[in-house]
Amino acid sequence: MPKIISVGEILVEIMRKEVGVPLGVPGEFVGPFPSGAPAIFADAVARLGGDVGFIGAVGADPFGHLCHNRLREDGVDTSHLKIVKGKTTACAFISYAPDGSRDFVFHLKDTAADTLKPEELEEEYLRDTKIIHICGSALSVSENMRNTCIKAASIVKGRGGKVFFDPNIRPQLLSLEEIRRIVAPIMEICDVFLPSGEEAGMITGISDPLKACQSLSQRMMVVLKEGERGCTAFTREETLHSPAIRVEVVDPTGAGDCFAGALAVGMLEGMPLGRLLQFANVVAGLSLTKKGPMEGAPRREIVAELMGL
Repeated sequence: MPKIISVGEILVEIMRKEVGVPLGVPGEFVGPFPSGAPAIFADAVARLGGDVGFIGAVGADPFGHLCHNRLREDGVDTSHLKIVKGKTTACAFISYAPDGSRDFVFHLKDTAADTLKPEELEEEYLRDTKIIHICGSALSVSENMRNTCIKAASIVKGRGGKVFFDPNIRPQLLSLEEIRRIVAPIMEICDVFLPSGEEAGMITGISDPLKACQSLSQRMMVVLKEGERGCTAFTREETLHSPAIRVEVVDPTGAGDCFAGALAVGMLEGMPLGRLLQFANVVAGLSLTKKGPMEGAPRREIVAELMGL
């Protein structure tokens, strides 16, 4: 059974070809690309040589086959990726503004992704899981998916594994009050919390990102994702910053998921904190260099070469 498990939505992403073209006007798109934060995480782990499985669902359509084939070909265990007849694969449309911000239109409700149910979760599949990764985006898809994620995380936690949580908040889908409500059960059992500064503030109610992360560091490891500045880790014992690498940014989507995947792989390998953060920053940086959420996720040998390993 896989040592690392990711649970949640998998979808295709269709994006504007050019920067500065909003979604609300006619224009060209490129894609589809396999996507979905939990799926990107799993794919990144596999490309880094990690033992990873994915729990989710796609439709029995060309988009679903695209997503399924991509994970399988990259080495993700897809034995628990359902292919659902009569439901379409989830999708998202995205545009990029000149300032680097993004706009999304999601189609998640009543898709295959929305069919995960907690009673269908096979506990035996989680028998050897050391790390389970949960995303806030998955918690927002439906009550069934949310309860599936919470149940899976609780099982792993109860067996001595670690719960990774990336809030990956989509304000387009939920209000702040709703976000805080649905993430509360996962925050209660979280071991490694991976917010951006804005997300840390949303969840804790503390506007200063550093203070927000410090407020949580006595009961969990917090790794603040700081974009081009890199990241800062907060533990009971120390606070440590690690700078990002310099790259030409082509597509920022999925960088945080690749970052989380690298942390999971490095943590299971026993990397010391400084090396662990450097490893994650290199993986995240390389992921920015190709168009498509999974396309830039690097292979382990490329990361090792850059780090001089």
